[in-house]
Amino acid sequence: MLQFSKYQGLGNDFLMLDGRGASSTDASYGLTPDRIQRLCDRRFGVGADGVILALPPRQGGELRMRIFNADGTEPEMCGNGMRCLARFLADSDDDVPGRQWQIETLAGRIVPELRQDGSISVDMGAPFLDPESIPTTLPCGDNGLAQGNLEVAGTSFAVGAAGMGNPHVVIPVDDVEAVDLERYGAAFEVHPAFPARTNVHFVQVISRTHLVMRVWERGAGPTLACGTGACATLVVAHLLGLAERCARLDLPGGPLEIDWDEASGHVFMAGPAVAVFDGVVTPELWGDEPFELEAAAPVQQQPDASPDASPAVDCASVCINGCIRPEACPSAEARARVDALLNSSSLDDLVALATNSLESRIRSRFELDQAQGG
Repeated sequence: MLQFSKYQGLGNDFLMLDGRGASSTDASYGLTPDRIQRLCDRRFGVGADGVILALPPRQGGELRMRIFNADGTEPEMCGNGMRCLARFLADSDDDVPGRQWQIETLAGRIVPELRQDGSISVDMGAPFLDPESIPTTLPCGDNGLAQGNLEVAGTSFAVGAAGMGNPHVVIPVDDVEAVDLERYGAAFEVHPAFPARTNVHFVQVISRTHLVMRVWERGAGPTLACGTGACATLVVAHLLGLAERCARLDLPGGPLEIDWDEASGHVFMAGPAVAVFDGVVTPELWGDEPFELEAAAPVQQQPDASPDASPAVDCASVCINGCIRPEACPSAEARARVDALLNSSSLDDLVALATNSLESRIRSRFELDQAQGG
């Protein structure tokens, strides 16, 4: 049974899987689009907007983040997901305020930081404004913003677009609550002006430092929050002359602080990330095939002084279709111990083992919160 933790940032919720100890950077726990959809189903599964894996780094960072939407697609990055991942790491490792992580993503390296109040601030990097890098076919205006008028579902809208490692279209409106999000959000997501599809944000200006927005996420539909979307919305609103470089953005799940720093050109996002619960996924939900448990518990190879010894085998990556050295399997002892445990334990015993581990984790998180004054 696979252990997970569920976290939410302003109601945008994710299932977190810790694979930092994996022997392969490609460890995926056997996730497929179908399995992700089952996990994220809010009636027949755990329920989430997405699944996030913490994995070994590939390009010199501290770790690598992979995120999957509820429909099984893999976006480049997610701001709320990044805050949730950082809080998950802090809770797992008993980190203290001021801790930063160098996290690799498909959108480049992102650096979140644990703040004194337990919230997470994230250096999201510089926005992508060149139409080709967003990507979009919208032309670039005199203000350096990709913008124009687009017709969706029979209505014409003035829009601006920006990238935060993933594409966003921002549509200023007089009243966000009056927008038919299901109708227009779905149509904008697949508009031909966005060859990689797009996240969709309707924004209402309350003042130059206070914006209200609603979110349609690519691959997920309406969500309560979108961190990269809030960053892109502030950038577009500022370039359109509607907002300052620093503002509060109210999303359905709550507010985020967004600051487009003029000196560095980077966008900084700050907001909460909260643990919801820890749990285990049962085989019935997962399906017929087992989890890739070796990804989370790599075999430790023992040195062999014999000059005729066979080269070491990374079972987690090269034995996926069966043992390639059955006469001297390097993980045979570990597998035998697992088999003995499974054969000698009832399902209730295994659940009790998982429960004890989860209780220990929850107790550690509670003690950390108390120490931080939470």
